[in-house]
Amino acid sequence: MSSFFKLVLNENMKIYRRVRTWVMLGILAILSILLPFVMFMVDSQEHPNVWEVTVLTMTFTFFINIIFAVVIAADSVASEFSWGTIKLLLIRPWSRSKILLSKYISVILFGILSTLVLFGGTFLFANIWFSYELGVSGIISSSWSDMSYTLMFLGCNYVQLILITTIAFMISTLFRSSTFAIVLSMFTLFILFSKNIFLTLLNPDKYEWMKYVIFTHMDLRGYIDTPEGPGGSTLTFSLIVLATYYICFLLLSWVVFKKRDVSA
Repeated sequence: MSSFFKLVLNENMKIYRRVRTWVMLGILAILSILLPFVMFMVDSQEHPNVWEVTVLTMTFTFFINIIFAVVIAADSVASEFSWGTIKLLLIRPWSRSKILLSKYISVILFGILSTLVLFGGTFLFANIWFSYELGVSGIISSSWSDMSYTLMFLGCNYVQLILITTIAFMISTLFRSSTFAIVLSMFTLFILFSKNIFLTLLNPDKYEWMKYVIFTHMDLRGYIDTPEGPGGSTLTFSLIVLATYYICFLLLSWVVFKKRDVSA
């Protein structure tokens, strides 16, 4: 166990010793400070409360958080092949499964850290400039309390981050080029955030097979206010679909990495 912990630590060092990682985290920190301040400076008779500011800010910034996590995930395995360091990694006394798992854990840990930076910074500075008093009606239109809604909103966004990051990680194991893996992952991300267009053209109410497409269920936030999702889906059904895809992505990553020829 201690040797595996060292392996995970080594993978984390690869991520955090790069300047771009700290630039990404710095951008998230700046946004979490700047946007609540901008909302405070807006001349309005009614100001949102702390929870509403947190939701509004993360509505705009979580997309950037996902982009950064995708870059880290897409570069994780493919970069080893691009730089030729994969051979040095595989001659170590670790199995390929442990190496791949350590890389995936390091990617997930980055996603947790970046989300905490974004949420923590936003919530902290929202407390400086705003209060917990009744905010602007309509920003949080739910029967839940403001705190409950905000935490569920964050959880739904994080599920989306995990799934997209896992897709990017899978792509990273499929291709040797780090640049190509990042570009393809970004294209996948573009499809995700254009899903409303696809759902309009291929409405799950009309096309039954769309209920089994992952992008139909990626955004779970709709279930906060209603028990019914796209095509009459339930939350349980959406979670089963997402879990099935998630397991398939990880299995494909593992199979490809186990069989990958590194002699070239």
